[in-house]
Amino acid sequence: MRIIHILFIPIIIALLCSCNSSKQVCYFQDMQPGVKETIISPQEIKIQPEDKISILVNSKDPLLTNLFNLPIISRQIGQGNNSSTGTNQGLSGYTVDTDGNIDFPVLGKIHVAGMKREEIASYIKNELISKNLVKDPVVTVEFMNLAISVLGEVSKPGRYNIDRDKITLLDAISMAGDLTIYGKRDNVYVMRNEEGKQTSYRVNLLSAQDVYSSPAYYLQQNDVIYVEPNSVRARQSTVNGNNVRSTSFWISLASLLTTITVLFVK
Repeated sequence: MRIIHILFIPIIIALLCSCNSSKQVCYFQDMQPGVKETIISPQEIKIQPEDKISILVNSKDPLLTNLFNLPIISRQIGQGNNSSTGTNQGLSGYTVDTDGNIDFPVLGKIHVAGMKREEIASYIKNELISKNLVKDPVVTVEFMNLAISVLGEVSKPGRYNIDRDKITLLDAISMAGDLTIYGKRDNVYVMRNEEGKQTSYRVNLLSAQDVYSSPAYYLQQNDVIYVEPNSVRARQSTVNGNNVRSTSFWISLASLLTTITVLFVK
């Protein structure tokens, strides 16, 4: 009987390990009810070269404002399996050139790189008014091809369109159907191109403070989110997932030794 008790030790250890691993699943473990978390200042999306935007001018005189609007096209722009077409369906768009400019009707070249949507709309509106081109114009600017990519251990990896100014890492994870049980919640990477250099941020989803204070909490266009697989998923890449670090391996070994011991005792 002493031998049988000893053989059950690996099983107990394996069960304790599995309980400990559950602590790596729950988000925001340091969050306390009623305690306010400090969120990093919002970083609204700014237009970059090769981005595509739609600009629509409206006023009381539609015939006049039509001079400043690109023609309507029948096909839907940017539509795909994971895309969100938003309000720009059927509208032609302006592609920002490598110098950060667009060629706008009548006004000519406008430098829009580094500007937010409302800043572009305000600039064009003021130009139309100051040049007596349109009275009381309403200018609407929308994103057309801005997107983020979510890869790794998520339910629905893919490329997702940005349809608003402020989109967070949690928004991206929600769009991708949340992390799978095999995703490392304490080691989520956000890769971003900043001034021609690739920058990587590591975010720990187990900590609310780490998430909300991260420079990667608010996403930018073309960001890539990568969720690293945990050790369980990594072990599954071996033959049948069986190696000396596998819980199932130790349980199987203990069961086999117990069976052999019982047979010898009889």
